[in-house]
Amino acid sequence: MLMKQIDLNRLAAFVAVVEAGGFTAAAERLGQAKSQVSLQVGRLEAELGVSLFTRSTRRVTVTEAGERLHAETAPLLMGLQEAVARLGEGGRLEGRLRLTAGLAYSDVVLGPLLARFAALHPALDIELVASDNAMDLLAEGLDLGIRGGVLRDSGLKAVRLGGFAQVAVASPALLNQIGLPATPAALNGQPWVALTVLPAPLTWQFSRAGSQEQETIRGRAAMRVNSASVVRECAKAGLGVAVLPDYMIAADLAQGSLVQLLPDWQLPKAGTYAVYPAARYLPTKVRTLIEFLQAHLPAHPELPG
Repeated sequence: MLMKQIDLNRLAAFVAVVEAGGFTAAAERLGQAKSQVSLQVGRLEAELGVSLFTRSTRRVTVTEAGERLHAETAPLLMGLQEAVARLGEGGRLEGRLRLTAGLAYSDVVLGPLLARFAALHPALDIELVASDNAMDLLAEGLDLGIRGGVLRDSGLKAVRLGGFAQVAVASPALLNQIGLPATPAALNGQPWVALTVLPAPLTWQFSRAGSQEQETIRGRAAMRVNSASVVRECAKAGLGVAVLPDYMIAADLAQGSLVQLLPDWQLPKAGTYAVYPAARYLPTKVRTLIEFLQAHLPAHPELPG
């Protein structure tokens, strides 16, 4: 029986469609026209004599044969790509690298580090998509996401990069109205600006530094938003108490536009994570960026002030 000779470009197009969840996203990832990707997949199906996708006007679904082909060939194809990349110019990183992170984190923390990383690897085409929405990495053709806080269950793999402190803050104007709290209990029922991307944005557990004492409080939502940057602006405007990452508010604390509450009490420290699709072999360029960020982000944050 003669072995079929399969064009690897067609196989790469097929894998991209599976992992991106559609032809449009795959074309964006590959930097090709959608019609070209569709043609490559169609020719692969003709060569194999099987349907790899069922297509409708609204969605593309992988067939059982397509799932089997992807499971067996995607790791091999990625391995081939990695082997070729390592041979090129002494292992120089090149190609496209797309990642996403929150707006404030991109502006304050990630942007400067990414600029340094880009200078070290000038052959890389790096694109940062700054958004406070948790983007679908596969559908958007993203190699990596940077997310903070407690990760929710998902089909993504996660690697811890570093950490940050969560700090309760309020404006001087608001404190003139409600008074400076001496204990966490004084914050119960007070107006808060709730960050709705958190699982419980109005409930917080404080721990007294150097002891086992803990207090849990629940605030009253004066406003609910899904952006940490907007929470910060609302807090500065005096709409309510807020909990924000230390990297966002260092300048505000120094300038006095925000005041840290309960400095003898701490909120749970949070982690910063790199997340990427679990089914995908981790490319060298992504792994190198993760290692760079791990080396330059603080692992054990200190409270400001």
